Amino acid sequence: MIRDTIKSAQIESMKAGDKDRLAAVRLILAKLKDRDIELRTASNVPDDDAVVVEVLQKMVKQRRESIDMFKSGGRDELAAKEKAELDVIEGFLPAQMSPEETTAAILSIKAEVGAESVKDMGKVMAVLKENHGSVIDMSKASGLVKAALS
Repeated sequence: MIRDTIKSAQIESMKAGDKDRLAAVRLILAKLKDRDIELRTASNVPDDDAVVVEVLQKMVKQRRESIDMFKSGGRDELAAKEKAELDVIEGFLPAQMSPEETTAAILSIKAEVGAESVKDMGKVMAVLKENHGSVIDMSKASGLVKAALS
């Protein structure tokens, strides 16, 4: 379970005295706790690893956006801090599919659902997220889906 790996990383960081990594791991655990609280009232709770991956992917997206904003604003020291957090967060994510593997999955799904134009992009994206959501960066996948359907 990914959650157990994150908790053990917290202990390792404490023992090693790695304050930056510890801060990033604690941030991940706090976001997971927030998500757990949100799911208390949910009618159907997804698999724990799916929840963890979803939270981590959202955090990665936020960090990438922050890095871009800090770099464009000339705040390289803050961008470096965000990059360090991004590296820690990405270390807990399952290995992502390569662009070639992603394209192959998209073409397979395209044939499966009978998608022919960009109008069918929603169908393809829904199946892609359902089948491969934890191992694909959906923001990058949307461009590949659009290219495959045009």
